[in-house]
Amino acid sequence: MNKGFKYIAFFVLVGLLVLIRVFEEQLFYDPYLAFFKNDYLYIDSPRQEVFKLAAFTTLRYVLNTVISLGILFVLFKDLSIIKFSVLVYALAYVVFMSLFLYFVIHPKQEDYYLFFNVRRFLIQPLIALLLIPAFYYHKQRL
Repeated sequence: MNKGFKYIAFFVLVGLLVLIRVFEEQLFYDPYLAFFKNDYLYIDSPRQEVFKLAAFTTLRYVLNTVISLGILFVLFKDLSIIKFSVLVYALAYVVFMSLFLYFVIHPKQEDYYLFFNVRRFLIQPLIALLLIPAFYYHKQRL
């Protein structure tokens, strides 16, 4: 893969992540978008359809994951990194989605901040921001 193609692919993939974020309100059902933009520590949790919310959150997580795996492949060109990353993403999905559903089903004001951060890992590509420097550091040490 030559450098020009690598840079183009990287910026296209990052652009896709940005587009998901920019059009999140049009693409995904998420009553918590407006909720967390307000003073959420002092208001009640919004009404939501749990199955629909879980399905759209999963869709967004999968889209971010696939694009992030593409970024990792473009940057490192190593299938062992991709395999390990798939495992990390799968494990993170199970843990974060379990916590997310708990907070959705049992909303308590004292848990809103923790819920906000758990939800953030599901709807934003934060795991990629952790994996990229970790793999870069690992490659440098070899």
